[in-house]
Amino acid sequence: MSQPLATPPAPPVPLAALLARRELGLRLLAGPGDVALHWVHTSEMADPYPYLLGGELLMTAGVQLTDPARYVERVVEAGAAALGFGVTPVYDTVPEELVEACVRHGLPLIEVPPRTPFTAVARALWRLMAEARLHELRRVTEAQQSLATAAARPAPVPAVLGALASRLGGRAVLFGADGTESAAAGRNPGAEAERALAELAGVVGPRPGGPASASGEGGGLKLAAYALGGGDGLTLGVATERRDPGDYTVAGVAVVLLSLLTAPHRAADVSVRDAALTRLLLGAPVAEAAASLSPGPWTVVHARGGDGTPFAAATLAAALGTDLVEAGETVRLLLAPGAVATAQPGWTLGVSAPAAPDGLPAADAQAGRALRRAEASRAPLVRHRANGLAGLVDPAEAAAHARELLAPLSEPQRETLRAWLSLHGSWDRTAAALGVHRNTVRQRIARCAVLLDRDLDDADVRMELWFALR
Repeated sequence: MSQPLATPPAPPVPLAALLARRELGLRLLAGPGDVALHWVHTSEMADPYPYLLGGELLMTAGVQLTDPARYVERVVEAGAAALGFGVTPVYDTVPEELVEACVRHGLPLIEVPPRTPFTAVARALWRLMAEARLHELRRVTEAQQSLATAAARPAPVPAVLGALASRLGGRAVLFGADGTESAAAGRNPGAEAERALAELAGVVGPRPGGPASASGEGGGLKLAAYALGGGDGLTLGVATERRDPGDYTVAGVAVVLLSLLTAPHRAADVSVRDAALTRLLLGAPVAEAAASLSPGPWTVVHARGGDGTPFAAATLAAALGTDLVEAGETVRLLLAPGAVATAQPGWTLGVSAPAAPDGLPAADAQAGRALRRAEASRAPLVRHRANGLAGLVDPAEAAAHARELLAPLSEPQRETLRAWLSLHGSWDRTAAALGVHRNTVRQRIARCAVLLDRDLDDADVRMELWFALR
């Protein structure tokens, strides 16, 4: 049960990708074409240095270009990645002095033809960045799924290291507290990189004030080290040929999984239990996973709120006495037999009925519905309610009656009616629960009354409809 620890930033776009957009008509006049562009900025200042952050494609028409050599020096000092020069309306061609200065400093210079507005160049770059970001998000998501699957295997630690090395295209090493290599996966990076990685791993660790992570280079490779949270001084080291924006997120997922898998308090039965739950949540047949679990009963909790910090979900899990937690906009937790969900400051909780392992999917749905009721009623905790009187009626007969009674209603109308009845006919609370305007709720309920040909102010009618909707 893992989520990416952070959304990876938008990767930079190579200048060559922008030059390849034929509709722009850009032409490289100086410098390399493989530099990375992080953004685009337009300026007609005589000295743009104070307005640049570094990594930009600076666009100008040379309105105040009086000293090309000095201008290029300042652009290079500011760290701009490349310079784009529009040949209209001030200049008919790119000034030769500007070209020569860019050649001397190795600054890429592109000519922007008259038919191409600067905004078109900026838009093209933004689209390329969006495409690169989407690709990176997909890569990170696939890596996360691969790591979660590896963690559910019989030998999870080597499997996670192997999945990490494969996804990052390098070497993943687990170092012991004494700095020795306890497990590794991926191709050998060479003696120099191995020594550098071991030294870097020695920098991080559990000592007071020590860093939780460190990065560097060695043997021509990019190196990174991360301290695990298990408490016995283990460190994860990674050596790769390149470092993409999402790599830190992928490594972070591996750190969390390895910290859980190597924690000293984990007994063999705990490892079997967590592996089974992971398989269950990854879609394995319920019977296969349930065979490795205790008979329960287990309780599912859905939660929203917290203080907005990255540790909020973990803090909630600790307060509820579980380490089985999935962080996200809605936090999902699984409480072991004997654990009781209680209200927590700053959180809104929905709690399922206790369930056996094969009933976990249904319990998950119960917790989701209970959370929605809690938010609508502004209650800190709502528990799933049993069927009550519905349990006295044959399920098949009840289902047939519900289908016939509710047949005139569409699914959105049924959902609105269900929420409205559950909230005692409150327009405002129903609107809040469904995320729509209160007038929309009024219109839908009025339409339901017409289609059903029933008086929705009648308590008997409301009871019958609620029974059918249940």
